[in-house]
Parts: sequence; C-alpha cells; structure tokens
Amino acid sequence: MSSMSRTYAKRSLHSIVAHDLGARIVSGQLAPGDVLPTEAALSESLDVSRTALREAIKILSAKGLIESRPKTGTRVKPRSSWNLLDPDVLSWHFPDPDPAFLYGLFETRMIIEPNTAAMAAERATEEQLALIEAAYTGMENAELGTDAVYMTDLAFHQAILDASGNDFMKSFGMLIETALIGSFRLSSGGPKAHVKSLPDHLAVYKAIAQREPGDAREAMRRLLRGTMRQLRQQLGMSVEHDWDQIGL
Repeated sequence: MSSMSRTYAKRSLHSIVAHDLGARIVSGQLAPGDVLPTEAALSESLDVSRTALREAIKILSAKGLIESRPKTGTRVKPRSSWNLLDPDVLSWHFPDPDPAFLYGLFETRMIIEPNTAAMAAERATEEQLALIEAAYTGMENAELGTDAVYMTDLAFHQAILDASGNDFMKSFGMLIETALIGSFRLSSGGPKAHVKSLPDHLAVYKAIAQREPGDAREAMRRLLRGTMRQLRQQLGMSVEHDWDQIGL
C-alpha cells in the first residue's frame, strides 16, 4: 500500500484504491467481463478496510467501469459503458495509451476546438482577448523543461474555450487538459517541440484578435494536426486518419 500512498499522498484512502483499480481496468489488467476478487480478498491484497474498498467501488461504478450484482459479484463493464470524458478515466489511459485512444482523443479535439476558436473570434470580449494574449506570452516566456510550458499551453486553450461564449464548450476543458498533459508526458520532442508550436499558437491568437472566424478555425486545425503528427512520429503510430475526407 505504501507505493500507492506516495503517488496519491494527498488523496483519501478510498480514492487511492479507486485510482489503483481504475488504472488496472483501463490498462487491461482487468478486462471487460472479468469478475473482481471478493471483497475480502481485495481488502487483504490492497491492505485497506472493507469500508474504504466499498467507497472505491462506488466511485468506479459511477464512472461506468464496473457493476455489482448480487450472487455474481463485481464485474468490469464493456468499454462502451465507460465515461471516457471523466477526468480520471482519461488520465488512466496514460502514460501508455493505445494509439486508437490517442487518435480518438485528438479527433474529438478536432471537432471541438477549431469551431471554438471561430466562436471566440466572433464573441470574445476585450478582457478575454487579453487573457488569450497573456497565455500566449506566457508560452513564449516559459522556461523550457518546466511545468510552465504545458501550464501556459493549457491556459491558452482554456482561455479560447471561455471566450467562445458557450458554457457547453467550456465543459470540455478537462478533456483538453488531459490531452495536453498526456501529450507532454509522451512527447520526446521536449523544448524543440514547444518552440516549434509557437507560430501555430500565434496564428490562432491573431485570427481571433482580428475577428476572423474562418482564419481562426483553420489556424486551430493546423495547430492540432501538427501536434498529432508529432505524436504519431514519436510513438510510431500507424493509425491513419481520414480527417480531410470528413471535413475535420
């Protein structure tokens, strides 16, 4: 139990257990259809109380990962039942994500973010434009190799979501945060990749600031395509996309 405690030192015990079991499920160690060990066996193997385990099971059930039934026990549900937009479920796919997962994640971003950028170009207030600009400036000035690199990148994308004027769009912020953090963890391009992406980020900001929704949409598309291309090269991903054919 000590290794989990070091990883989630500030979490409650049942949250630590939920993260441990959730990561096993998402990684495939516990596959859909598998029945979890009995409550007594799990409590002993994880060195936690049954109360903490029951709370963890409730968390995973709420996320759609498992279901408990009388007599048959607790079983892992099909992936189609999982809440893939849940921040924890998203994060459990890293640091060793399946290529198809990354593809799906970026495809979702391709659906959301270019249109969000176009909406921001139409609707952003002067204050919101200033926040986008500040986030970009932060990216330029971020010390390479530090958390500031991805934190300022995240701030840039979240500021655009906020400037869209659509609360539903804002709700995708956690998906984008997980995608960005995961991408940085996986990326071997390091500082070079960050510097290379700055012109694309600047193009997005300029199009929004100049109130050009079409240009903002295209600039965001270029930015996301570049990021996906870089990841595919670094990870040796063979998954091909059909974004041109379907208009993404």
